[in-house]
Amino acid sequence: MSDDPVLAEIDASTGIASITINRPKVLNALDVPTARAFLQAVRKVTTTKGVRCIVLSGTGRAFVAGGDVAAFGKDPERAAEVVNDLLDALHPALTALRESPAPVIAAVRGVAAGAGFSLVLCADLVVAEAGARFVVAYDRIGASPDCGGTWALPRKVGRAKAMELLLLGEALNAEEAQAAGIVNKVVPAEELDAETLALATRVASGPTQAQGAVRALVDGALDRPFAAHLEAERASFIRMTGTRDFREGVSAFLEKRQPQFRGE
Repeated sequence: MSDDPVLAEIDASTGIASITINRPKVLNALDVPTARAFLQAVRKVTTTKGVRCIVLSGTGRAFVAGGDVAAFGKDPERAAEVVNDLLDALHPALTALRESPAPVIAAVRGVAAGAGFSLVLCADLVVAEAGARFVVAYDRIGASPDCGGTWALPRKVGRAKAMELLLLGEALNAEEAQAAGIVNKVVPAEELDAETLALATRVASGPTQAQGAVRALVDGALDRPFAAHLEAERASFIRMTGTRDFREGVSAFLEKRQPQFRGE
């Protein structure tokens, strides 16, 4: 296994890209070098032509255990500077993931806490092993969440449940996270990789441009009045009619066969 803090791979044959946080000795906690490596990995996969699905994961026993709190404790007077440096890298990375047409899947093994929980929330689909745990964790260090956690959590679970998790800081197991709408599928630990690959393969075979349009519409739905959202849907649908995949989808429907989408 490489010593690089973040690993990025792209399978050109399937269009599946993977980004893996690789600091297993500290449960993949995010320090500044790791955050910067994550940004570079995201830039690589989101600017590579042909990427149709992005999988986020962590090596070892955890997904991401949050920010590297030890880095804050080394010099409390510099904590604000460290946080700024972390978020200077993480913000553009998370924005690029949201703006990419390729859907994002999180494969969660072990704990997803703090910024790791926020990363999970920013994914479109989440597969978790049965032993996974999800916790806000910021309350434990007297801080408020970052990395989009307070934007994504109420959208997924509603305000009341979001406030419960944010203020009380209670951990959710995989089944509880699934019931809350955070996790899509819970599988035995030994099946996590295979189930994630199967889901990524299915997503990557879809109409990527249309999938990206769906992501953008859903993200904006709560911020627009109904009439304005109808017009956003109209504009999106009209854009899709200019894609190769739309033409293929219509032809396949009329010919009563399965479409062969190319993500174009």
